Amino acid sequence: MLHSHWPVHTTTTPYPYGMGLASNREIKDDGLIPTGTFKARGLAMAVSKAKELGLKKLAMPTAGNAGAALAAYAAKAGIEAYVIMPEDAPLTCKLECYIFGARVYLVRGLISDAGRIVSEGKRKFGWFDVSTMKEPYRVEGKKTMGLEIAEQFNWEVPDVILYPTGGGTGIIGMRKAFNELKELGWIDEKMPRMISIQSEGCAPIVKAFKGGKKESEFWKDAKTIAAGIRVPKAFADFLILRALYESGGGSVAVSDKEILEASKEFAREGVFACPEGAATLAGLKQLLEEGNIDKDEKILLYNTGSGIKYTKVYSKTSNWSCHLLPPLMT
Repeated sequence: MLHSHWPVHTTTTPYPYGMGLASNREIKDDGLIPTGTFKARGLAMAVSKAKELGLKKLAMPTAGNAGAALAAYAAKAGIEAYVIMPEDAPLTCKLECYIFGARVYLVRGLISDAGRIVSEGKRKFGWFDVSTMKEPYRVEGKKTMGLEIAEQFNWEVPDVILYPTGGGTGIIGMRKAFNELKELGWIDEKMPRMISIQSEGCAPIVKAFKGGKKESEFWKDAKTIAAGIRVPKAFADFLILRALYESGGGSVAVSDKEILEASKEFAREGVFACPEGAATLAGLKQLLEEGNIDKDEKILLYNTGSGIKYTKVYSKTSNWSCHLLPPLMT
């Protein structure tokens, strides 16, 4: 399947709380991708290579969206897909996996618990594990994020990129793309500062970064409405942290309340963002207020998926209603 470039939306909404206008704030919207999230980038590559190499059974633990992408591409490739996800994963993702023909199994726990089941399935059933950073091709697919950003910005990359971080392959892939473009001479020496955004209810990268650590610690009792960043410990946490340190970036955590407020602001730009993507706007407000980002810098917020994947979450957490019209007189 060939995918065109996914757009960057220029935004002009003034920030509340007296922070004024960030004149160069833009949104990269991956909610328009097949299966509705950026996960399709990596899984399109991984499943294509699996097909080429003759693999028959692919498995992964997932918070939801990666499983849907695996199921979709595996269906097209004629490969069996085994998807293990938390019981409370988004309903849309469960349905997608089922409709695409994947074998879907739910666990009473987190993605880390699902990961242990996949490890056992490798030994017992001959599954090939396509978990984050446990095979070499998903990160190559995620490089397209950085390649598109560079091209869409006329080969002058943004000053700062805010990215919602769970497994972190996106940060690693973008950093890899920018480094390779620099080596080719397609972009200059200036590289974007990478900012990892997490939830206050699950912020292992934030804690590790602020402590100057090379690896994160397992985050106990992880809780957030943003399922995609509810990852207690990323397998490639050391690579995420390296990208943050080397780029001069940072990491901040935001509350679920701030995420919900930010999702409404995104909507006023015509973007129905997933909670993870909305977290980047909440993080930007914090960083502007703290003076860690200048409002005149070229800022990119990365929305990793469509809010349509999270209708159950938004319906439960938003005070919404519809008005029933009386019967029309004829």
